Amino acid sequence: MKPALKYAFAAVVLLLSFAAPVAAGPLEDATAADDRGDYATALLLLRELADQGNARAQFKLGGMYDDGRGVAQNDAEALKWYRLAADQGYGNAQYNLALMYGKGQGVPQNYLEAARWFGKAAEQGDADAQYNLGVLYFAGQGVARNDVEAAKWFRKAAEQGEAVAQYNLGVMHDDGRGVAQNYAEALKWYLKAAEQGYALAQNNLGLVYVNGKAAPQDYAEAMKWIRKAAEQGYAPGELNLGRMYDNGQGVPQDYAEAVKWIRKAAEQGDAEAQTTLGVRYNSGQGVPQDYAEAVKWFRKAAEQGDAEAQNKLGTVYAQGQGVQRDYIRAYTWFNLAAMAGSQRAVNNRDIAAQHMTPAEIAEAQKLARESKTNKQLPQ
Repeated sequence: MKPALKYAFAAVVLLLSFAAPVAAGPLEDATAADDRGDYATALLLLRELADQGNARAQFKLGGMYDDGRGVAQNDAEALKWYRLAADQGYGNAQYNLALMYGKGQGVPQNYLEAARWFGKAAEQGDADAQYNLGVLYFAGQGVARNDVEAAKWFRKAAEQGEAVAQYNLGVMHDDGRGVAQNYAEALKWYLKAAEQGYALAQNNLGLVYVNGKAAPQDYAEAMKWIRKAAEQGYAPGELNLGRMYDNGQGVPQDYAEAVKWIRKAAEQGDAEAQTTLGVRYNSGQGVPQDYAEAVKWFRKAAEQGDAEAQNKLGTVYAQGQGVQRDYIRAYTWFNLAAMAGSQRAVNNRDIAAQHMTPAEIAEAQKLARESKTNKQLPQ
């Protein structure tokens, strides 16, 4: 049976972007000086305006301390000026203040404060703040976990063209989290983000066309979008592109080309790709058969906790392929995979036990327990 393609789900990282202030009136000279690199003049003009309570000047001055433009970088000063501007309701400052709390920059990390300030900026229509507020609701950081609220804020940001929010909203419609499951809506939002070049959306859009959930199955269209994701170096996209070559979906079947893309994902540390590459070396499909190379890739994935790789590694120790036959190590890896939920590993462990003494089984069980506790995996 051909392997299934791999979905990537919602990214929940904060967007660390800073919106630029709009200069007006007395700020024009300061902004022009800053733009041309005359930081001494910019600082002189901004500080005078900031001391007078001008919120935009306070925000701009905070940015200069934040970046270290014309002054030594100083998180405490940046925080001070952002807060003064934020307290006056200046949205860009509220957003940057939230970022500092979210990252623990200049203050102890505090998601409650981050959520409060993102909320103030989000209410003013800041798309990045709306997205980040959605992230906090999605993750339950600083606020009670709430998929409905997360979807609400992702939608507000998505409607302003925020690609990551569009992607996440697509995922939530795909999964039915916080919204009714709706594959057509998922397709719509994946497409919007994909057209902006967002690799995760391109990958998922391709999978929509593979699975035919919201659009007629179309391998050519799937290949188009998955290739775009893969060519950006997105590991799940590389793995999926390899699988499409492996399956002959949208392209002529080509095992060598499949291995090329699977290897790219494996070299980035994708555990599923590492396991798949190990299988290729074990079988000699698309590469010369090489049991030692198979063991190498199985081990890389197994050390990341991949149950399938742990089961495969147990199998090569039981069969002596690429390693010396060792039932104790085989049983240990089968046991670790079984603890991770692999029923196949449970069966394999029981078969391995038939070749072992009670003392050897006890030793293997001890190795597995110690591996789980100390993260020291068997060699």
